Amino acid sequence: MLSPNVLHQHQQMFPHQYLDSNGYPIAYAHPGPPLILNNLTMKAVRVHRFGGPDVLQVDTNVPVPEVGDDQVLVRVIYAGVNPVETYIREGQYSRLPELPYTPGSDAAGYVQQLGRNVTTLKVGDRVFVSGNSSNSSNSGSYSQYVVSDGTYVFPLHPRLSFAQGASLGVPFFTAYKALILRAETKPGETVLIHGASGAVGTAAVQIARALGAIVVGTAGTKEGMDVVSKCGAHHVFNHNHKSYDKKMVEHLGTGFDVIIEHLANINLGHDVQMLNEKARVMIVGCRGAVNINPRHLMGPEASVRGVALGSSTPPEWAQMGAAIVAGIEAGWVSPVINKEYTMDQVAQVHHDIVHSKGAKGKLVLRVADD
Repeated sequence: MLSPNVLHQHQQMFPHQYLDSNGYPIAYAHPGPPLILNNLTMKAVRVHRFGGPDVLQVDTNVPVPEVGDDQVLVRVIYAGVNPVETYIREGQYSRLPELPYTPGSDAAGYVQQLGRNVTTLKVGDRVFVSGNSSNSSNSGSYSQYVVSDGTYVFPLHPRLSFAQGASLGVPFFTAYKALILRAETKPGETVLIHGASGAVGTAAVQIARALGAIVVGTAGTKEGMDVVSKCGAHHVFNHNHKSYDKKMVEHLGTGFDVIIEHLANINLGHDVQMLNEKARVMIVGCRGAVNINPRHLMGPEASVRGVALGSSTPPEWAQMGAAIVAGIEAGWVSPVINKEYTMDQVAQVHHDIVHSKGAKGKLVLRVADD
């Protein structure tokens, strides 16, 4: 441990954002083997047992994760909050972490330290992290520092804020995978995005519109419908209105080539009755069982396909990341922020993301000041 005099010198030499929670400096980029950071600590949200939002605890003495040769240490400014993190916290997910753990996969901030094999970034770069993959070694983004494999760290263009950068990972990568990699959506096709006012929904609207598709979105409130329109949807309907599905088809005079489905257990039975020839229904979310009549798929030779972002391979992740970074530079990727929370409000954001009615974009945690 450092003496009090040396510790005081460090606190004078380094800006506060480069010190850990005990006042010690975080290491910078290193040319050799991974540095041992066991004596350096940070503030992070920790889960010691699975359960409700109350199991989320803010700990100020969590070890800063070590950085491997192919990894990046990011100083987090904002962390993105995703519904899947509530399922994991409850212990209701197919892949569960060992306890205790730090939740979260998405973040935005500055590169603090680089493994020696990472050559595409430099210390101090603005970046966003998207690590929700079974192939990644993301240490948890609800924290002052997160370590991720370099494959899942991308440059963050200055036109986006850090809050927007933390909103890119799961929402935009899921939407891109569903629309482009799995559905192979083509310009001119008609795309329906159910629940288009949420984080994945707004991302899907922006991607589909940029692709040249005819974009139809649904939302449950007037405010949500306004968000969907601003994101570029050509037509917006309220999915709480009676027979809205029939009204959509009547208004358009056609069915859909691609449907992005966030709540398959409620909507899939209606989806399969609105399909054009060779249509694809992409299941992004589902909260229970559902019965459908397969005959509705036979005539148009349509298909229902699942989408799992966590199953993406590193080459797929690189492809998605390159497209999203290009979209940011071109100006059509613009994440919508609904509300910001502090780390001490982490239990509240986990409650709100599941129970709030009428989604209007992304919920994020503010971890530090820029």
